[in-house]
Amino acid sequence: MDYDVIIIGGSYAGLSAGLQLARARRSVLVIDAGERRNRYAAASHGFLTQDGAAPGDIAALGRAQLLKYGTVRWLQDEARDAQALEGGFAVVAGAGSRHTASRLVLATGVRDELPDIPGLAQRWGRHVFHCPYCHGYELEQGPVGVLAVSELSLHQALMLPDWGPTTLFLNEVFEPDAGQSAQLRARGARIVRGRVARLDGTADVVMQDGTVHALAGLFVATRVRPGGLPAQLGCALEDGPMGPFVRTDAMKATTVPGVFACGDVARPAGSVALAVGDGAMAGAATHRSLMFGL
Repeated sequence: MDYDVIIIGGSYAGLSAGLQLARARRSVLVIDAGERRNRYAAASHGFLTQDGAAPGDIAALGRAQLLKYGTVRWLQDEARDAQALEGGFAVVAGAGSRHTASRLVLATGVRDELPDIPGLAQRWGRHVFHCPYCHGYELEQGPVGVLAVSELSLHQALMLPDWGPTTLFLNEVFEPDAGQSAQLRARGARIVRGRVARLDGTADVVMQDGTVHALAGLFVATRVRPGGLPAQLGCALEDGPMGPFVRTDAMKATTVPGVFACGDVARPAGSVALAVGDGAMAGAATHRSLMFGL
């Protein structure tokens, strides 16, 4: 085998996993396509000692620290194919290079599928968000909205009044029942019915009838996709509220022996802080499996 471990994905979870393995003096290849999920956001929040830092700066510092270890190699490319071999795994990168390792760590993240509302994609990560813990405080208790994509949006609408006066735009996606409507009223959240035509200004919601709702920020529960590598390897998936994710045990092992997964690809929801913790567990567990042949 070329390496002890190949880590696919060099964002927060992958970097954290790599650091544990590098400090155990294991040979590691990180394959990273350079497309962090939070690349559209100007600042990251809620990660101890890095609150308010630019997401790219956090990732760049983590990469620089990881690459100080002589057993780590970095390949800037997309992992196109992965398969099991006798005693390990082979990964083929987009440029055609082939690499083998005894263990794999999947830290590939997920892709967000955004609602097809004109003006939404351009504001994603700047004025349109999915996580109030990551971005709600900076809206300074201004008016916030929730764009309904399913009944899951009710949960967001019940959370958000702690960050500002909240309006739930049903967008003809679902209709709250009497109990749900009572919950929203108890939290002080408004309901707006009708179709959303577009977003304008900062995050202003323009309805089809021309009514404009001025907002400081809009929240939406995106649908997420984990990419094709987990299924290609035979890893079992679970269906979470936002979409499928890789099933792991408490040690971040997948259902395929020798394959571990961490970060957003292996959680129903995530953040930078959770990804780093996940990666640390996956890295240590991967090292343990190498030591004991698990």
